[in-house]
Amino acid sequence: MSEGAKTLSDTITLAPNPVNKCFGCGGDNAGGMKLTFEQDNVNRRIVGRFVLGERYQGGGGFAHGGIIAVLLDEAMGKVCRFREVRAVTAELNVEYLKPVSVDKEIIVEGQEARQEGRNLFLVGEIRNEAGEVLARGQGRFVVISRR
Repeated sequence: MSEGAKTLSDTITLAPNPVNKCFGCGGDNAGGMKLTFEQDNVNRRIVGRFVLGERYQGGGGFAHGGIIAVLLDEAMGKVCRFREVRAVTAELNVEYLKPVSVDKEIIVEGQEARQEGRNLFLVGEIRNEAGEVLARGQGRFVVISRR
């Protein structure tokens, strides 16, 4: 390796930023979710493991549909880090396949499907501990700047 070359570890923890007010991942939002993800640099994907808790239920012990959308949007949005760009959600489509329990661990994952110009097409899914897919998301994110 040449002198001065940057090396990237296989995974990086993406903890809430203490000055970010984002509802999903910010550390400076008292009512926010304060989500922590792992950036998997080998497989170019973002992964989070969460037990949501009853605060985020829509009813009957299951996650509110809006919270499911937030989780997918956050995971997909963090995929933009692999291209070292800032991008905003332009379109988000969510398939609600099975109820998402608020008291059991779920795995939220995002990755890139393709890029066309300034548009990044990203996909995400939420699975339970058994690996069953509970929800899927597809998003189009528009690059607004380099990081």
